[in-house]
Amino acid sequence: MTDILVLGAGYTGVMAAIRVARRTRRTGGKVTLVNASPRFTERLRLHQTAAGQRLADHPLDEVVAGTGIAFVQGRVSAVDPGRREVRLDDGRTLGYDKLIYALGTVTDVSVPGVAEHAYSYDDHAAAVRLSKHLDTLTRGTVIVAGGGLTGIESATELAETRPHLRVILLTRGRPGSMMGRGARAYLDAALERLGVEVRTGVDITKVLPDGVELAGGELLHSDATLWTTGTRGLPVAAGSGLSVDARDRIVVDSTLRSVSHPDVYAVGDAAAVSQKFGVMHGTCQGGIPTGLHAADSLADTLRGKAPRPFKFGYFHQPVSLGRGDAVIQFTRPDDSPRRWYLTGRAAVFYKETVSSSPIPMFRLLKRGLVPVRAFALSALPS
Repeated sequence: MTDILVLGAGYTGVMAAIRVARRTRRTGGKVTLVNASPRFTERLRLHQTAAGQRLADHPLDEVVAGTGIAFVQGRVSAVDPGRREVRLDDGRTLGYDKLIYALGTVTDVSVPGVAEHAYSYDDHAAAVRLSKHLDTLTRGTVIVAGGGLTGIESATELAETRPHLRVILLTRGRPGSMMGRGARAYLDAALERLGVEVRTGVDITKVLPDGVELAGGELLHSDATLWTTGTRGLPVAAGSGLSVDARDRIVVDSTLRSVSHPDVYAVGDAAAVSQKFGVMHGTCQGGIPTGLHAADSLADTLRGKAPRPFKFGYFHQPVSLGRGDAVIQFTRPDDSPRRWYLTGRAAVFYKETVSSSPIPMFRLLKRGLVPVRAFALSALPS
């Protein structure tokens, strides 16, 4: 019997747990999935939750039903790779032979005031708190800090669903700067149409209870500040003795095993995964393949087989612009923009298909119908 512990039940953790349970069930694998919440959180839709939309509920015991996976609800407080133990915040201790670390990342709170005064998307409950606060406002200003995909989706969603509120998007660079010229122009027009006020070249130095302070001393009033400017690995990883990078992500080798502790695999946003184009950035697009590949690497190792190196390339940057609009930028494997992009109704359908795909994928994976290579087609030579 091999005790396999999977920490975190996001997109990557659930995929890894189901895959490794299926791959090891005939060789004595016993898989336990640990998560702080009893429900699966669709992180791709947290901006919809913040805007006040009610989404489907997915209890984790139902998501993994029929797989033989044991689900344990609890928040991880420490990992001891030397003793092969994980401690939960209620005092329980779980042992393991192999560990898949999929706890993701949390908001980078290094800017003063972020932890105390800003809202974030660290979990479903945080998005709900923002939504409930916005429900109390009959007028006012919402500041969205960060011009990446999460900031753009949040600003447009809030502007569309809460038109009585003033939405300001603050960013150091241009919103959607990673996109090509045509997609950026479409994005700019959508922001203008929805009434989102965009300020670029902005550096926020402090978040206040009722606003933000910019470099140079300018104060901007805000009735709610949403922080989407960056993430870091949880302190659990750095405190465990595992090798981590400058952003506290676990450094892994080509098979997604920790470079310091080979019984630990790290996946998704929590892992620093190197490819030819550099270190992967955190996205569901890249995270799911790491979860599947780590499961296969672990299963191959238990069978005495040499695991394959992980290879991945990006394919797209899908961005919703409220419920009725979207833009999809297709990319090269290194995530640089190609010439092609999609807009309007076709893009809305495309984005919704992407956002709603994990639950059906879980069902297919339980039946063994989703090979890991299906998620890495974009790694093929361009």
